[in-house]
Amino acid sequence: MHLSPRQLAVLAALTLIWGFNWPIMKMGVTAFPPLTFRTLSMWLGLPVLLLAMRLLRVPLAVPRAQWRELLWLTVTNMLVWHVVAILAVQALSSGRAAILGYTMPVFSALWGRALFGQRLSLRQFGGVVAASVGVALLLWHEFASLAGRPLGALMMLFAAAVWALGTQQLRRTRMTVPTLAIAFWMTVITTLVMTLLATATERPQWQAPNGVVWAAILFNAIAVFGYAQPAWLYLARALPPIASTLSVMFIPVLGVVAGAVWLGEVLHWQDFAAMALMVIAIASVLWPSRGSALPASAA
Repeated sequence: MHLSPRQLAVLAALTLIWGFNWPIMKMGVTAFPPLTFRTLSMWLGLPVLLLAMRLLRVPLAVPRAQWRELLWLTVTNMLVWHVVAILAVQALSSGRAAILGYTMPVFSALWGRALFGQRLSLRQFGGVVAASVGVALLLWHEFASLAGRPLGALMMLFAAAVWALGTQQLRRTRMTVPTLAIAFWMTVITTLVMTLLATATERPQWQAPNGVVWAAILFNAIAVFGYAQPAWLYLARALPPIASTLSVMFIPVLGVVAGAVWLGEVLHWQDFAAMALMVIAIASVLWPSRGSALPASAA
């Protein structure tokens, strides 16, 4: 697997946006209904995404025969993740929520092996092990609190497992439409469903967002749903599943550090050891192997 300069640039921007978004989401949902927070972000993000598609002249049409697959991909790639994860963020610290969410690469490897017969090279297997150990270290001081709030942790793990399945499915999709069009319609469907859920469950809690909540909503609308979500779908569709999942493992590291700086969440030696393991996991995927580069004439 070899990343192009464009893919590396997309990955770098995606990592920064999603990494810093964990404490931003935590600030947004601390005193505001979580589903409503996510729904407002998506409604405001849709025009941004649509404008980008118009500027890039990406067609919106999806053949009727492909809508069934689009709906299924929406459930596994977006709907479950955005509903369940935002509820879990309200119950967990932002850093630990990020770490639990990014057990996704481990689940992806398991799904790939169980459903698609995907074999891992020794180096890729080492990356999965490094990421798994990093997750365990980052949860070292969380077991006591998780024992009192197990539902939040289980919800985040469930969301990560479903997202991992969606990544495997997206890599193998036979849909012929551009990835941006898939991202747009996934966001539309998820926004409509989340609007119904927020109205049904959180309407008595609705209130005017304060300045901090509005800032978090706008960041999610523009940076997350306007850029990061479609960028992730582009990487997930263009790269092998194990590469696309492990390559974003630096995101929880940023989430932990940003949570410590902005929200005062305490870091321990396990956090720093886990960060080193995450870097190893990333390198196991991104570092080119010997003989991987072909001469120009062969290419």
